[in-house]
Amino acid sequence: MEIKTIGIASDHAGYALKKYVIQYLEEHGYQYKDYGTYSDVSCDYPDFGHALARGIESGEVFPGIGICGSGEGMCMTLNKHQTIRAGLAWTPEISELIRQHNDANVVVLPARFIDNKTAGKILDAFFKTPFEGGRHERRVEKIPVHD
Repeated sequence: MEIKTIGIASDHAGYALKKYVIQYLEEHGYQYKDYGTYSDVSCDYPDFGHALARGIESGEVFPGIGICGSGEGMCMTLNKHQTIRAGLAWTPEISELIRQHNDANVVVLPARFIDNKTAGKILDAFFKTPFEGGRHERRVEKIPVHD
């Protein structure tokens, strides 16, 4: 995966983990753009998930990291966008698979279910794992809805 500026978004439940992820990105020399939220005050994950998706769609950022409490709401929001393939990862192995088999362009972290160390390992796997292509490419091409 060719990494540009990484987009990151969270809701209030993912805010503490997002602060760690930003530290991780800085320590690893990655550029990033933060689409919010900027505190742990209760907010709505779709507001930030849609902003991240639009950033990827426009080419402003690639890839993306989404974070919310369970990861599910952020993942659902991101995947409403036709060009987004967001995968929920709670282990490094799942992170590898969403890259290898699904060409995920956003990794979603479940903040209430993983610790910082695990998040770092998930991100390591996501950033270093290439898409395998082959039989998986045919499947990935069938994901967007075509009328």
